[in-house]
Amino acid sequence: MIFAHLVDIPPSIYTLLSFFFALLISYFSIPPIVKLARATKVKGLRALPNGRASHIHATPTLGGIAIFFGFVLPALLFSSSYESMHGLRFIVAGCLLIFFFGLKDDIFGISAYSKLIAQIMAVFILIGFADIRFTDLHGFMGISTINGYWSIILTTFVAVVIINAFNLIDGIDGLASAIGIICALTFGIWFYLSEQFQYAIFSFALTGALFGFIRYNLFGKSYKIFMGDTGSLLIGFIISVLVIKFNELNIPENISISYLYKIDSAPTVSIGILIIPLYDTFRVFIIRISRNQSPFKADRSHIHHKLIDLGYSHKKVTLILVLYNIIFIGVVFFLQHIGILLLTLTTLVICTIAFYIPIYLIHRKEKRILISEKK
Repeated sequence: MIFAHLVDIPPSIYTLLSFFFALLISYFSIPPIVKLARATKVKGLRALPNGRASHIHATPTLGGIAIFFGFVLPALLFSSSYESMHGLRFIVAGCLLIFFFGLKDDIFGISAYSKLIAQIMAVFILIGFADIRFTDLHGFMGISTINGYWSIILTTFVAVVIINAFNLIDGIDGLASAIGIICALTFGIWFYLSEQFQYAIFSFALTGALFGFIRYNLFGKSYKIFMGDTGSLLIGFIISVLVIKFNELNIPENISISYLYKIDSAPTVSIGILIIPLYDTFRVFIIRISRNQSPFKADRSHIHHKLIDLGYSHKKVTLILVLYNIIFIGVVFFLQHIGILLLTLTTLVICTIAFYIPIYLIHRKEKRILISEKK
């Protein structure tokens, strides 16, 4: 960039600019998007109340457009100043693919199979053109270096899981965007401290775009909007890129990262950072399969639905789950040195107990109601 030659701009400025530009683009683009959705007669531009939804008015679902442009424009503008930003155009190409398929799904609706194919194609762009993929399991189950087909299979599987995990938690106001902010901000801070400024800019651009969106999604009245599949799929795709880079940079043999910021047990720490979407998706899939249902069949088995059933509002449920996610991030970072296998087992045990609490409370509440009705 010409400005970089005129003045020595520190990375901190670029990082902050990416955040604020993203926030402003997202924030100021939503009101006209809402007006357009309300003015058009196309029903697919608005989410109608149904048996599972808690909103009572038709609400525009095009918030993903604001998130997309809020992220992509600052990411391109400020990351391009780093010549070492390998694969930038291919990451954006993957975002474009996810964006268009998500937008089509929001407006017209597409099959789950078509969405899955689009996700796999976007991940293949990362793997084949940008060489963004997993190459090491950090000694998990005694496995370190992985190459060839196993690297492709693992990268595709993990990315698709993350993408769909964010899509599935987008069930109440503010949750997917708030968790996205926490995850992106966590990775962004680590990338910045580790002097991986390109990915720090990516992370803070996503954070800013989501801050601009959540203002209208969680607190909006006159310009209430949902992110739709466009937004949730895009968040998952970008976060999956950050997860892959986080793990690759923390390979034990990698000397490009200072030992002060090197993370032990990086795969499990990644799971801890994304604990709400990942564990809830895993739990819900197990429940649905045990009932001989499709794991992709929509229902009210998610943890946010359980908390809603206990009487909490959308804001309180989002706050509870965000605080839980933040606490868990602190736990996995604090316990990262105990070993990847032990940390993984500890993570699963804590999650299982914590996620069971609201389910247990609901059962107690239903039992009290039955007893009172019999009396």
